[in-house]
Amino acid sequence: MAIGKKKSSSNEFESKVYSKKMTPGKVVIYILLLFWLFINIFPIYWMFTFSLKSNEEIFGANVAGLPNEWLWSNYSRAMNTGSMGVYFLNSVIVAVVTILITLIAALMATYAITRFKWKGSKPMNSFFMLGLTIPIHASIVPIYVILINLKLTNSLTALIVPYSAFSLAMAILICTGFMIEIPYELDESASIDGCNRWGIFFKIICPLMKPAVSTVGIYTFLQCWNELMFANIFNSKEEYKTLPVGIQGLSGAYTTDWGPIGAALAVATFPMLFVYIFLSRRIQDSFIAGAVKG
Repeated sequence: MAIGKKKSSSNEFESKVYSKKMTPGKVVIYILLLFWLFINIFPIYWMFTFSLKSNEEIFGANVAGLPNEWLWSNYSRAMNTGSMGVYFLNSVIVAVVTILITLIAALMATYAITRFKWKGSKPMNSFFMLGLTIPIHASIVPIYVILINLKLTNSLTALIVPYSAFSLAMAILICTGFMIEIPYELDESASIDGCNRWGIFFKIICPLMKPAVSTVGIYTFLQCWNELMFANIFNSKEEYKTLPVGIQGLSGAYTTDWGPIGAALAVATFPMLFVYIFLSRRIQDSFIAGAVKG
């Protein structure tokens, strides 16, 4: 019996080792994955090397290779030309304030819709979801008229308010999927312990909504950081322009030095990549949790 057990255990070990060996199917899959990785990484590599080249290298002499001369001065020229530092600061302010407003409004609206029992909860949720059906750029004219009447053009508020409004529907949709699954027994237990509505919201609900908060924050950040149309139309003064508008203004009417433009594009792009890299795990966890809950 002992000999039989040894043989069976050795056979299991051999089968496990054999299963880990490379098969032709696995080789093909790995090659395809490496090719897909190259396709996704190459634009980032190209933009970074593009930002360190001169016009001669960009247009023909060295299009895809590493720079023959690493022109780090392109970054200083980009930041010193056209007030790029001010544009970057404006983009950061707009993004941070928009995220905060969207998160606060979405969490409170979702809390009222999902945790309170009142007749208008479902119609109100449907009303918020109508925001998903409205293209953001289809409302430029009415928003522009409203901002002019309120004398809010040429200010950061002219961007923060529309960005927050158009991010709210998706934020409520994401938060609703999570908040519905939080047991009502937690609210009842907290209420018995003396918590009022605000205490339940801040001490019980908000800490459990961290995955949804991360997802909404990144979604809102990407939406307002890259937006060009509103920023170009609603603000004409230099001190209120954001990065996309500032980069657009670097292109001259007759001649253009493309190295600093590439540096400005890198400055505008890499913060988004870093934000996603550091928070991507939380986003994946939120989507997995939402799928399990659904």
